[in-house]
Amino acid sequence: MLQLFGESIKQDQAQKAGFRFGAKGVHTSRTLMLDELTAVLAVVPADAHRAKYAYAIVDSNSLAKSTASTRRLTNQRLGELYALDAKVPIFRILRELWKIEEEGRPLVALQCALARDPLLAATAAPIIELSPGGELQRDSVRNALRKAVGDRLNEATLEKVIRNAAASWSQSGHLEGRTFKRRRRVKATPACVAYGLYLARLAGFGGAQLFASGWIAVLDCTPSRARELALDAKRIGLIDVRIAGEVVDISFERLERAG
Repeated sequence: MLQLFGESIKQDQAQKAGFRFGAKGVHTSRTLMLDELTAVLAVVPADAHRAKYAYAIVDSNSLAKSTASTRRLTNQRLGELYALDAKVPIFRILRELWKIEEEGRPLVALQCALARDPLLAATAAPIIELSPGGELQRDSVRNALRKAVGDRLNEATLEKVIRNAAASWSQSGHLEGRTFKRRRRVKATPACVAYGLYLARLAGFGGAQLFASGWIAVLDCTPSRARELALDAKRIGLIDVRIAGEVVDISFERLERAG
């Protein structure tokens, strides 16, 4: 079964790195917002802190929103979903990987959003566990959300979350189709795997478990394939990896110094 959090997670450390916990999330009203993220990253410097992103979105209207209230709300939701601040490690690393590898951008955005939106994270298992070509079952997503948040969301809000989450998983490439959403496989890349391993460590995994965590599973990547891509990530200077059988030693110092 897909697991995003291990038993040894230190929640305070994960929060300092940029994770968000609880029963609230952006997906009550928005999706992955991949187009908006792409647009704002194109105009704001990589070393910028939160205020510069807010200025670009609200004051400069870099996302071409029609009203001031929409600009403010977009700024708020994007900030909740991605942090938009070079001081936040998981966003700073996203920005570094964003410029290195264009192909993996939707998956890197998804991984960051999973770390910061508990509602989206709750929908991961029923999506990832679908066989390729399998049709999305709304009841399975609803049940996963209910298990995660209990009765905190009414039925109308729950339906919005299901609809928005399906749109997000479509933006990441995991689902396709309009009326009926069907599962499709995505292609993992070295940058995505490096990011997934980094997030997995923050989420309480270690050693060989890093390659079997949900952060790698959401890339449709087997542990053996993830090991291969991790070595590719080492070759391009993203991480340091030593693997000897089941003994795994990964250093993320290069990623953590990014930017």
